[in-house]
Amino acid sequence: MQLMLAQAGISWHARRMYLAYYGLREPPFSITPDPRFVFLSERHRDALAHLLFGIDKGGGGGFVQLTGEVGTGKTTLSRLLLEQLPDNARIALVLNPRQNAIELLETVCEELRIDIEGKRGSAKALIDALNAYLLDAYAQGLRVVLLIDEAQNLPPDALEQVRLLTNLETHTQKLLQILLLGQPELRDLLARPELRQLAQRITARFHLSPLDERETAAYLRHRWRVAGGSRFPFNAKAVRRLHALSGGVPRLINVIAERALLAGYARDAVGIDAKLVNAAAREVLPSARPARLQPLLAVAGGVVIAALIVAAWWFQPWAKGPVATTPMPRPAVSATTPDAARPPPKPVIENVDPAAFAHLIETANASPTDTWRELLQQWSLPGDAVTVASDGSCNPAPARIDLHCVNGSTRLVTLLALDRPLLLRLRAGTSDTWALLLGADTRTVRLRIGTRTIDVGRTLLQSRWDGRYAGLWRGPDVLMQAPQPGTSSPAVDWLWQQLSAPPPAAGMPYNATLRAAVRELQSARGLPTDGIAGSLTLMALANDLPGPRLLRVLE
Repeated sequence: MQLMLAQAGISWHARRMYLAYYGLREPPFSITPDPRFVFLSERHRDALAHLLFGIDKGGGGGFVQLTGEVGTGKTTLSRLLLEQLPDNARIALVLNPRQNAIELLETVCEELRIDIEGKRGSAKALIDALNAYLLDAYAQGLRVVLLIDEAQNLPPDALEQVRLLTNLETHTQKLLQILLLGQPELRDLLARPELRQLAQRITARFHLSPLDERETAAYLRHRWRVAGGSRFPFNAKAVRRLHALSGGVPRLINVIAERALLAGYARDAVGIDAKLVNAAAREVLPSARPARLQPLLAVAGGVVIAALIVAAWWFQPWAKGPVATTPMPRPAVSATTPDAARPPPKPVIENVDPAAFAHLIETANASPTDTWRELLQQWSLPGDAVTVASDGSCNPAPARIDLHCVNGSTRLVTLLALDRPLLLRLRAGTSDTWALLLGADTRTVRLRIGTRTIDVGRTLLQSRWDGRYAGLWRGPDVLMQAPQPGTSSPAVDWLWQQLSAPPPAAGMPYNATLRAAVRELQSARGLPTDGIAGSLTLMALANDLPGPRLLRVLE
């Protein structure tokens, strides 16, 4: 994104002010691949599992095919795959498939570090060298994999050579597993009659579809948090519009979202609404325009760039007068916290396997009260701020009218969207314990159980978590009585203020219009879309208030 800002004529100082305006450490929607920003939807996780199966189990020695539209994350998945290779795997990665059959064989041998001196240009010599390597690898118990990205660009002779490589085998096993990644055109290519022999050898097919609306919202929030953002700027309608305009394609989501943020910064907007998203999409998405309009558009673009340059100059520290922006609020540091300016010592993090995780749950001596004490410390609250019941739920102390307790059962992705530390009930055999959720990334969750801080895989956590959670949040005291559909109350007034611009006069009932607005919020936040402002919905609405956040990059 910094490159895009630079191309738009924005100075380094303006980029710095742009990030400071939103409270960010780095650009959240850069289109350059960065493993820290990877967001895996359920489809992405399934696709990655298919690829890992192709390497680990071999898929019978045939082809594994992964297709997806441009920008849906195929290359990102291939990078994740390389990070998770089993110890016994050797991989040849072909990123440029526009090669003839001989060049392809040479590339495969070079990737596997096979000595082909004196063998270049000869298909027989290259295949003999590759076959000798594969037999030696088989004798050592190694799996050899050929991964071809953008495989729809393979010429016919190279495709035929790829098929012939699957003939390298022993009496019991194929020696080479081949993974084909490509755009939807790859499916059409392999459906041709002349390629039916290759198509018949595909043992696993997976098509990577774009993100749905809920996943788009989760994707945006994930990248925002990794970049250091606290208050999420896109409202529910903006998220819905962004999904509709991008079609759920992550690359297009990034491009539109980045330009919408830039427009919001230039206009001193506190939040990003659907109008700003529409304007951003008109700038960055291709459209059919008459050729005679191009000069006018170029002039208009120059005017916009000039305006942004002037805006950048105005925001410099030496510019005349005070800065006329309203910065996005950041979580406050409690003045009562001892040594608040000094960072706490870095905890010792343990990575645990399934057996160790189960043993830890079975032997944990932490009571619900002990774990709650850890959570209260996260909020800089004393131990008597709440009373804890035997089932792990809580009740605020009478004087704590701004504290609200929450508990129930839900999905992990819903809790992560709330971005607050919470308690999770874990089970192993007949034992159970409560753990403090401290953070998560796309594959790992950080927990504190008793005195130990551990990292576990999401899949492993799901196997020991029954969905039960408990926690607290801070909000106005009018929410002590939750807003009820069909009624009027101070809580309903507050709900109108949060979801309607401008809000109506006090006393407006919880009607169908407000219920529809609640559904929009719930859809954007990954909550059940019932239109009822329950505890999790109210917690999501109060999420802009200061308080602890989940770690999003686990180090």
